[in-house]
Amino acid sequence: MTATATSTSPGTSTPYAGLTAPTTVRRLLTAPTTGPLVALLLACAFFSLSTDQFLTGGNFSLIVQQVMVVGTLAIGQTLIILTAGIDLSCGAVMAFGSIVIAKTAAEGSLPPLAAIALGITVCGGFGLLNGLLVQKIPLPPFIVTLGMLNVAFALTHIYSEEQTVTDLPGPLTALGETFPLGHTDITYGSLVTIALFLLLAYALSSTGWGRHVYALGNSQEAARLNGIRTSRLTIGIYAVAGLLYGVAALLLISRTGVGDPQAGQTDNLDSITAVVLGGTSLFGGRGSVLGTFIGVLIVGVFRNGLQLMGVASIYQTLITGVLVILAVTVDQISRKKAR
Repeated sequence: MTATATSTSPGTSTPYAGLTAPTTVRRLLTAPTTGPLVALLLACAFFSLSTDQFLTGGNFSLIVQQVMVVGTLAIGQTLIILTAGIDLSCGAVMAFGSIVIAKTAAEGSLPPLAAIALGITVCGGFGLLNGLLVQKIPLPPFIVTLGMLNVAFALTHIYSEEQTVTDLPGPLTALGETFPLGHTDITYGSLVTIALFLLLAYALSSTGWGRHVYALGNSQEAARLNGIRTSRLTIGIYAVAGLLYGVAALLLISRTGVGDPQAGQTDNLDSITAVVLGGTSLFGGRGSVLGTFIGVLIVGVFRNGLQLMGVASIYQTLITGVLVILAVTVDQISRKKAR
């Protein structure tokens, strides 16, 4: 890397000659995803040394299956947090969507594909309503989504009559089926989650819409003065997030094989945890879906590794909480240094 600097003749040198490699290294070291990626690798190394069962293909497949639902929720959560908002209702909305899909299909009132479309649309409707309340009233996202959490939770239990829906038709559980890959098996639902991550990563990094999302998160007023239709953009982001919660509802059904009214009670916090651990700022305008993907894997690896080590679930929750506080602390410190 230093060879470039020493071989360049004085007559041809430029003020930035020889700085290419160090600049690249500096960018890699200061990239928002570098810290989460290092944390993920260290966690994998620690659990690989702590238990023989961790470093196996079957276990990694299990981790991916376990995080695909929260991962899909976290994609929508990332979009909202990038705008300096937050969504506490995503888990409850997903649970209601899953009950709608399961019950309308199991009772034979709708064909499976129509039931899936209805459930995803219902979740999108919740997201649209969240966006309208946040933008048009306007109300704080925390208050709106906290209220919507209770609305969705209550509707789930009323509509399901507190009963788990079983005997689902085959198309509803198709994404839970697996195919062989090397020495392990992968679910089709895992591929759907990864495809959504790639799609949103491209949309945020390579489209005008993505640049507008970041601009909105940095300063809504500045974005509006620059010609961005902030109201329409905000409402659209919440609606897209709601549709993603509907996809997560389908993935939940495909993984469990039932419609469970008790599902999703902690998934809202898990999705926020994944987003924060992935380096997305809770203050908006900074972060990435790629970072969220790493954050989702960190959550999955920690929970899986701690389970393999026999750590009680309450201590897993304790450790997850500490990780979130550390991630937010790092975010605050980095923001102060950037000023």
